[in-house]
Amino acid sequence: MEQLTILIVDDMEAHRRRLARIIGELPHLSIVGEAQSGKEAVALAVEEEPDIILMDIEMEDKMAGIRAASEINFSSPESKIIILTIHKDNDSIFSAYQTNIADYVIKSASKEEIIEAIENAASNTSPIRPFVASKLREEFARVKKFEENFTHIFQVIATLTPSEVEILKSLCQGLTRKQIAAERSVELETIKKQISSILKKFDKRNTKEVIRIINDHDLFTMINKIQF
Repeated sequence: MEQLTILIVDDMEAHRRRLARIIGELPHLSIVGEAQSGKEAVALAVEEEPDIILMDIEMEDKMAGIRAASEINFSSPESKIIILTIHKDNDSIFSAYQTNIADYVIKSASKEEIIEAIENAASNTSPIRPFVASKLREEFARVKKFEENFTHIFQVIATLTPSEVEILKSLCQGLTRKQIAAERSVELETIKKQISSILKKFDKRNTKEVIRIINDHDLFTMINKIQF
C-alpha cells in the first residue's frame, strides 16, 4: 500500500494526540509534523510537503484554518487538505471548499471514517458528505430564489416613472412623505398618490416592505445611480 505522510494541525493537544494514535495504528501512514496554528501549518506544509493535511479551522482565530488552507493550496498544491472541525455552519463549509480542500469531516467522526477520509483524499476520490450536500442544495435553492426575485424586482423598477424613482430614493434615505413633498415642492397628496403607485407596482401594502426588499437585495446603490 502506498506510503502517505500526514501533517496534523490543531491547537488542542488532546485532538492532536487522538489523531496521532489513529495514524500510528497503520504502517502505511506516518506523521511528518504537528502544528498548533494556521501560520505553523503553512510553514510546515512548505517544509515537509505532506501528502495529507488534517486541518482544524478555529485556532489562533476563528478562520485560521481556512486562511492556512488557502495559502497551502497556493504554495503546496500537491498536499491534500482535509478539514477536521466541530463547525457545520454554512460560512465555514463554503469558505473551506473555496480553498479547494479535499474533504470536510466533523471531529466526532469515528477512527474508520478518518482513515477512510485520508485514503480517499490520497486517491482523489473524496465524497461530498451528506451534511455538506444538504447545505449545497439549500444554498442553490436560496440563490435561485434570490435571482428570480432580483429579476422580478429589477423589472418592477424598470416600470417606475422618473418621479417615482426619485421618491423611492428619498424613501430609502428615510424621508417621510411630508419631507419628500417639501423637498420636491409639491402637494402632500401628490406624493401620497405616487407612493400608492409604487406600492401597487411592487405589490406591497406599505413602504417598509418595499424598502426591506431594496435593502435585502442591496439595490439602493443601483437605484441611487439611476438618472433621467
